[in-house]
Amino acid sequence: MNRIPGNAIPSELLHEDYMRLALAEAHAAFQEDEVPIGAVIICNGRTIGSAHNQREQLHDPTAHAEMIAITQAAESQGSWRLDGCILYATLEPCPMCAGAIIQARIPMVVYGAADPKAGAVRTLYNLLDDSRLNHRCQIVPGVLAEPCGQILSEFFQQQRRLGKK
Repeated sequence: MNRIPGNAIPSELLHEDYMRLALAEAHAAFQEDEVPIGAVIICNGRTIGSAHNQREQLHDPTAHAEMIAITQAAESQGSWRLDGCILYATLEPCPMCAGAIIQARIPMVVYGAADPKAGAVRTLYNLLDDSRLNHRCQIVPGVLAEPCGQILSEFFQQQRRLGKK
């Protein structure tokens, strides 16, 4: 299993700081009438990918926050291998995003809220630490889960009030 060197693993407080960056992305998505999910990728203490959902704006079902952040990070690194990076997502990644995380060889994933409908890290599937796959991740679930879940609840309540899908 790929691992982050012991001295490079952020503390719980740093995890919360980085998750707040992802939450800022989720708030940007909310303002754009996108499902408010944000993701950031950190490498050596620096943000190399930062995105929010853009499926509606781009008319692209693959335009999830994690997918866009992974593309940005790979471009930043000049490599599809994101060894030594940490992905922070406000919502537990779905199967598509988990697959991309595996393909990018990201060694650690930190997420906020669990996803009972599509969670592929712990809730419905355990893709990121499945021993049958060629890459596994360290997983830190539930970081700032309350605000990460709250923004989603507020968004969908608003959508229902407005009679949207």
